[in-house]
Amino acid sequence: MSSVEKLLEFIREQIKVEREIVRSLEESLPRIGSPAVATVLKGISHDSMKHAEMYEAVEMMLTRSRPPLSHETLHEQRELIERHIEYESRLIRRIEEILPQVGDEKVRLILNAILADERRHHELLKRILDFIVRAEAVTYEDEWDMIWRDVPFHGSPGG
Repeated sequence: MSSVEKLLEFIREQIKVEREIVRSLEESLPRIGSPAVATVLKGISHDSMKHAEMYEAVEMMLTRSRPPLSHETLHEQRELIERHIEYESRLIRRIEEILPQVGDEKVRLILNAILADERRHHELLKRILDFIVRAEAVTYEDEWDMIWRDVPFHGSPGG
């Protein structure tokens, strides 16, 4: 079995596991009396659903060819990611400002969990933006290469 086949096998198994976690939590949530516990478990359920979808995206990346994205699409994605980086930055600042004033340990626990999520989101978005910017730069370079590659003298007068 090749390394890609092993990876695909792992990914497919993880999709099943994550979906089972979601199913189990969704069955149990109506019986949870504590709003804090129910909310945390619901958040874990959402994360497991997200993980299953991320595994599915990886599976697609490994098994299907993808057409290149247009400059327009890359630009729209970049703007969307930049906007959400700013949203995350604001959320992080607001939570960091309020945390020192919170005395209740249960509330602090939940706010710190949210803060950790927001920081992870922020870093992930920055990394994704870096990939998009690199993709735009490569695409731009590729276009210029296609335009000028076979042109004698590359646009300079007479060589």
